[in-house]
Amino acid sequence: MVLEFCKTGAMIVCVRAPSLELVIMAQRRPLSSRPLDLLYFSFFLIHIPATLLLDCQAVYPAWIVPSSIKAIPSVYLNFSSDPLVAGAFGYAPGDFTWFKSFLYLEAFFQLPVFVLGALKLWQDSPSIYPLLVVYGASTATTVLPCLAVLLLTPTTSSETIAAGIHSVTSFQRIFLLSSYIPFLLVPLLIAVDMSFRLSRFIRAGTAANSKKKNT
Repeated sequence: MVLEFCKTGAMIVCVRAPSLELVIMAQRRPLSSRPLDLLYFSFFLIHIPATLLLDCQAVYPAWIVPSSIKAIPSVYLNFSSDPLVAGAFGYAPGDFTWFKSFLYLEAFFQLPVFVLGALKLWQDSPSIYPLLVVYGASTATTVLPCLAVLLLTPTTSSETIAAGIHSVTSFQRIFLLSSYIPFLLVPLLIAVDMSFRLSRFIRAGTAANSKKKNT
């Protein structure tokens, strides 16, 4: 039995007794009228090809990778000298098992979230909010050690070249940081934003239930 209806923006929260089950009924708002959702939607769409064409090649069996894209990691490394990707593909010395575990997480958790998240954001469906909180917090956490590696990688010099030490030029470091930092900031923003959205729904449902009990 429906006890109370309370409007929260363009959405209506329907509170059901006695379990405080929240049923979200909403008329879909255009994505263009939701700037943050548009940012997240675009971020997910951009991330999908990068994940499939580059990152996942380090974790998928070689036989399932089409020959037409096998050269992409080499082309990327020739340009960026990314120590993380080089380590994951075995082109740089050191144990990068920790980073490869992040790539498995990206392939089997983040990639499905990109697809489902983009779909649900397009549909203006709040049902995706809890999953996006988990995604945002998890991804922001995994990017931090990656940034530390990029900052601590030696700058290319005659000494590093002579010693065979993997290094990056100043331009490559700037390029890599500018590429990785958005993957810290946007997921962190997603986690915080979606947490606040869920909090508003919970407060609205709790307030509606309390009001009904007092009448």
